[in-house]
Amino acid sequence: MSDAEVTRTGPEEQRPAREAAMWHRGEAGERRNGRRRGRRGRGREGGEQLAVPPAEFRSYYGRPVVKAPPWKHDIPAYLFTGGLAAGSSLLAAGADLTGLPGLRRVGRLTSIAAVGASTYFLINDLGRPERFHHMLRVAKPTSPMSVGTWILSAFGPASGAAAASEFAHLLPERGPLGLVRRLLPPVGRAAGVAAAGLAPALATYTAVLLADTAIPSWHEAYPELPFVFTGSALASAAGAGMLAAPLAESVPARRLALAGAAIELTAARTIETRLGLLSEPYHTGRAGRLLGIGRNLTALGVVGGLVSGRSRVLSALSGASLVAAAAATRFGIYEGGVASAKDPRYTVEPQRRRLTEGRPARAET
Repeated sequence: MSDAEVTRTGPEEQRPAREAAMWHRGEAGERRNGRRRGRRGRGREGGEQLAVPPAEFRSYYGRPVVKAPPWKHDIPAYLFTGGLAAGSSLLAAGADLTGLPGLRRVGRLTSIAAVGASTYFLINDLGRPERFHHMLRVAKPTSPMSVGTWILSAFGPASGAAAASEFAHLLPERGPLGLVRRLLPPVGRAAGVAAAGLAPALATYTAVLLADTAIPSWHEAYPELPFVFTGSALASAAGAGMLAAPLAESVPARRLALAGAAIELTAARTIETRLGLLSEPYHTGRAGRLLGIGRNLTALGVVGGLVSGRSRVLSALSGASLVAAAAATRFGIYEGGVASAKDPRYTVEPQRRRLTEGRPARAET
């Protein structure tokens, strides 16, 4: 039938054609709907998935998501010397109160030397000395750096006064300097107690400073980092005492080394196992090597300290091992954080996992 004939037919003649076309369209729609229902059913049964499969990790031209800290090695050195100063002041105060002058002297002199080195490393990293002064113009309790600057500024004079009292016997007994000679010991004791009171804050605020950043492996380790730094500070101070104090007065240092090593190793082990993917930077590369060296040296120092009761040489070697272990641990923690910032995978994948775990389950229909 031609097109002209179709147009000339009436409504009664066109009805069968319209019904046939409607039937074909309905049948095609049913087939399409059936295929959709089948795909949904197979998706629920574990076959073909309805959703797009999870995308593989991809970074914008492989660039880091978080900017790595611009710090140089002055900062990990500052972390180490600050902990050594804090632990040594605690050891010195305990030795002073228990009548161990040799151990007290070593603790006080180590503390002032370490806090002086900390001040140098911090100012050197800032670039210009006046920046340290500018940080003292404002006190911001919400800023770990501001709080730490004030702690360091208060700890330094107290530690210095305690160390100065160790040279009181060199002053003449008469005249104005004789008065200074008589006043220095009680002033030194009071200053040593004050420094010991500030020591826990000095030893741990650097851990808060690292954890307060956006660096993934530092930020997620915020519960354990203060314990790592505290244990490292105690172990390094005990190592300095074993290294330089008289052998007869080194028993408290050996006990402190055991306690500090236990705290440090337990917390460090938790960091390396609890963080999942973010523990990886602490196992690999330079950070893994440094932390491994730190663990081994800590174990050697503790074991050597336990068996060095009558050997001055072994006691000194054990103490040097503990001091070196603390330095390796601080540098290892620093390198692990830097490595996690440089690789965008450590930023994106934990965030994606948290979003997935926090998303409510979709109800079945």
